[in-house]
Amino acid sequence: MLVFNIATVIFWLLPVDAKSYDSSNSHYDFVIVGGGTSGLVVANRLSEMRDFTVAVIEAGDSVLNNYNVSTTTGYGLSFGTAIDWKYQTEDQIYAGGSKQIMRAGKAIGGTSTINGMAYTRAQKAQIDSWEKVGNKGWNWNNLFPYYLKSEQFQVPTPDQFARGADYYPSYHGEHGPLKVGWSKAMTNSSVLPVLDETFQQLGVSYNRDINGGSMIGLTVHPDTIDREENVRHDAARAYYWPYENRSNLKIISNTYANKIIWDESSDSEAVAVGVEVTGVDGIETIYATKEVILSAGSLKSPVILELSGIGNPDILKKHEIPLKVNLSSVGENLQDQTNNGISYEGNEFWLGLPTFSVLPSVEQIYGDDFSAVSSAVNSSLADYAKNVSFSSNGAVLEANILAALQLQHDLVFKSHVPFAEIVLLPIGHTFSSEYWPLLPFSRGSIHINSADATQTPDINPNYFMFEQDLKSQVDVARYIRKAFVTPPLSDLVGEELAPGFEHVPGDASKSTWENWVKSNYRSNFHPVGTASMLPREKGGVVGPDLKVYGTKNVRVIDASVVPFQICGHLTSTLYAMADRASDVIKKRYIF
Repeated sequence: MLVFNIATVIFWLLPVDAKSYDSSNSHYDFVIVGGGTSGLVVANRLSEMRDFTVAVIEAGDSVLNNYNVSTTTGYGLSFGTAIDWKYQTEDQIYAGGSKQIMRAGKAIGGTSTINGMAYTRAQKAQIDSWEKVGNKGWNWNNLFPYYLKSEQFQVPTPDQFARGADYYPSYHGEHGPLKVGWSKAMTNSSVLPVLDETFQQLGVSYNRDINGGSMIGLTVHPDTIDREENVRHDAARAYYWPYENRSNLKIISNTYANKIIWDESSDSEAVAVGVEVTGVDGIETIYATKEVILSAGSLKSPVILELSGIGNPDILKKHEIPLKVNLSSVGENLQDQTNNGISYEGNEFWLGLPTFSVLPSVEQIYGDDFSAVSSAVNSSLADYAKNVSFSSNGAVLEANILAALQLQHDLVFKSHVPFAEIVLLPIGHTFSSEYWPLLPFSRGSIHINSADATQTPDINPNYFMFEQDLKSQVDVARYIRKAFVTPPLSDLVGEELAPGFEHVPGDASKSTWENWVKSNYRSNFHPVGTASMLPREKGGVVGPDLKVYGTKNVRVIDASVVPFQICGHLTSTLYAMADRASDVIKKRYIF
């Protein structure tokens, strides 16, 4: 064992050229698990350091020429195909009893290859809350430059301006890898004035550009799109394909990460020496001389931690996995939004790609009932925190979850972050709307059910476990109905197709609405929180440096570290987070 330790130390001190001649060709400075939205950013930025080697382990393969990915009007075409992980939840006992599918991309580029492309950030107060709970340095002012660094904004053309595209120059970056803008074929220019006049009557003003940290209003949001090529601009197109010839960067595709391999001689912090993978040649180890970085997403990174011995001792013992680090909160704190839709016959025919969104505040949804709703939610938090702790078998401490729920309550009811997102979709002869309350209170979990890495985990988001989440889903639907019967929007539509007044009458009871919601909702595919960036004593898995507590050289950089759900679409914030995290890592190794 002593010889092994000396050899390991010598190897870590070798210059990169010497390491590159290792006979196994499987030693790298940094090994990143997951070639998706966050992982490719980190791989790109770390491989800018020419003296360091970077490997990315990715279960999927290239989708560069996959039409279902590249087409800008192809949202949903990839669902259920080989590039969709299509994670299945447990039966949702508070939400009608059925299982749900949670989509995630299995490809070089990850979920950015199958998402809806919307580029919207978070509300300033939400990012600032990360620092308030103990993550020093994680605030809006520090993250905003990284939003700009990642972005290559495409200034709208005169025709796009006429159709509603607009922006503030100071909110956008010009030189980043990720192209952001609007499709050449935008929706008819007559739609936005109608929407503006309608929602003004409902108290919602036009917001020219929601990407500066103030999101409430009606907006025409940009997408992650290459306007000139008319293709989706995903993480691979932005951060990998233009740089694939770097000699110090390698993607190991069609390869599944099983678990982290540890230096068993370490008697203090756990030291990772590599990752066990299953690839085309069977099981092998990809060695990391500096760090292992998990970027496999909210539904995979915590599973890899548990398979590696980091997590709740009771869960690991059940599956005979040796405990490496006692972190009971791994896999807890799962938060996801729930999506429903309302649609109408159109009285016109609409062409182009719509990007209309309405983000109302809680006051705009509830009006005079705002204070009563706030009080009712606030008075329910203590009991709900107790229920969450109980359902986690004590893995989540009641005091910690109560503090998190109270912070969320205050963001919604005091800081006035957007309450819901309503996406308006006039396409062809149909005018539909997808919507989701942005900050649900329900908390769930994801955990392994076997020591076998090929087995699917138990995923339980606990949709609608908190009663207000179900009420919110109903109340936003009612608000949308109100908008569609308000002129001039009402002049553009005919009969309601879904849910339809025959199924949910205008005077429908609370139970009728709730039954419709439970029968028709789906995941919004925005899971966060399962390896939360929080102080360890508050239930955190990683600290402000995104290093896993109890380890020397394992970090998590993906949506799982986001401690609280955010109002924008996740993609933009994940790019910015990964860019900032990359600088944190670089400072550690550049002397």
